[in-house]
Amino acid sequence: MFWGDNETSGKADSNSGESSEGSSDTEQILNLVEEDTIPTMDVSMATDEISFIYMGNTMEGLYRIGQGGKLVPGIAKEHKVSDDGLTWTFTLRDDAKWSNGDPVTAHDFVYSWQRAVDPSTGSEYGPYIMGGVIKNAKKINEGDLPADQLGVKADGDHTLIVTLEKPTPYFKSLTTFGTLFPLNEKFVEKQGKEYATNSKKLLSNGPFIIKDWKNTSTSWTLVKNPDYWDAEHVNLEKITFDVVKDAQTRVDLYEKGEIDRAMLVSDLVDKYSSRDDFTTIPQGTLSWLKFNQTRSEALANVNIRKAISKSINKQAIVDEVLNDGSIVTNGFVPEKFSVDPETGEYFREINGDLVTYDKEKAKELWKKGLEEIGKDKVELEFLGGDKPNTKVMNQYVANQMEKNLPGLTITLKQVPSKQKMELDTNMDYDIEFAGWGPDYLDPYTWLSLWLTDGGNNHMGYSNPEYDKLIQSTVDELALKPEKRFDAFLQAEKILAEDAAVAPLYQSSRALLISPKIQGVLHNQVGITYDYKWARVRGAE
Repeated sequence: MFWGDNETSGKADSNSGESSEGSSDTEQILNLVEEDTIPTMDVSMATDEISFIYMGNTMEGLYRIGQGGKLVPGIAKEHKVSDDGLTWTFTLRDDAKWSNGDPVTAHDFVYSWQRAVDPSTGSEYGPYIMGGVIKNAKKINEGDLPADQLGVKADGDHTLIVTLEKPTPYFKSLTTFGTLFPLNEKFVEKQGKEYATNSKKLLSNGPFIIKDWKNTSTSWTLVKNPDYWDAEHVNLEKITFDVVKDAQTRVDLYEKGEIDRAMLVSDLVDKYSSRDDFTTIPQGTLSWLKFNQTRSEALANVNIRKAISKSINKQAIVDEVLNDGSIVTNGFVPEKFSVDPETGEYFREINGDLVTYDKEKAKELWKKGLEEIGKDKVELEFLGGDKPNTKVMNQYVANQMEKNLPGLTITLKQVPSKQKMELDTNMDYDIEFAGWGPDYLDPYTWLSLWLTDGGNNHMGYSNPEYDKLIQSTVDELALKPEKRFDAFLQAEKILAEDAAVAPLYQSSRALLISPKIQGVLHNQVGITYDYKWARVRGAE
């Protein structure tokens, strides 16, 4: 999942993490803020964290991520997998409804998935999520087969049969992801180009319905969906949201009691960190610098990329720039994410630190790289977001590169998230501050990013040996867990040797949270904030 600007799966805001109902006489309303607008509410078109948050709270797929990161039934009650791992049969509940009263059926999943891989739709995540996983998805997206040849079919209204290209160990986890949510074909087709442009052009099948939203809105509301199949376990009646980009303004609103949660930035953390309502929440998101190897001779040189990767003091980033509990990362898979199937040891612990800060080595590699391209000076554009805290990060990173690499001039280009994503997709940048949140619980969600011509590569990076290793994890090694895990470990080392990207840090969020908020899940994958089980606790 593309992360625009800035350990435990399913961690809840509450101390208990339990989902008991709020007090019957307590108003179940939360007032919150968001850092930016919602780019889209079309499940076929979303690629960013914010969109997936609101789609995940208003929509539901076959399964959902519950407490402790465990998968719990969504629209699917259960499923069976064939002995060869290729056929998955999902039995759907018969009490699921859309917010217009229509039943949610297996046909809705078939339509949505076909739409997402149909090249005429222009989905980025459809082919990325389903290509090479669901039978014929890649051929359909490349225009070689019609969309109705996708390996998904409805056997009546309540049985969905999915045929995979090859055994996929993480497929159940993948079904929680937003791109694979269902769509009501009749409604979507009736709206045409207007579909998902505002809240009146949307249907919900999840815990909440979005109100008063259009794609330029700076405020909106989630209200409880009375037609949701599990509405009895949804406590909140309403959640209001306003876009507030400035951290101090967020804190001021929180202190006045006008909002119930405020995300902090580094210069505010020390002031509030001793308070009982202060907390840090570890995230599964990694941040890094992307190098576009196609439009810069300098960045096509591996020694120059290595030099930049080693030129940035990452510990200073997490201690001084962020100061929010984030930690340095020296690899491409986060801490406490995936374990060796035999030993139980975490991926990051096994591969250790692959890309560390070393300014003297950076200077040495920089000098070598400049000699190889026959230059003594290089000018590069650095693309970043335009939020206040993001600008501080951009300036720090740019300063580190210029300070530690003589002859390098950095020009900052800071733009809103939506424009930044468009520039990324069009590969219209030299260096980009970017990041990724995992889509499912498997190393492939990270290491597939850098496959040659991959849907999220957008850098021109290519290494045949790397491709072969990653491809083996979904081919001949798919049902050989230990060998598969080892292939991932080897592939990550190649990324480091090639300096494909420059890893910086693993995110955390520093927050002031009202003690009345209970049961909000903070997921390591999928929906960052899930309000299905949230509630307002009454006064003691």
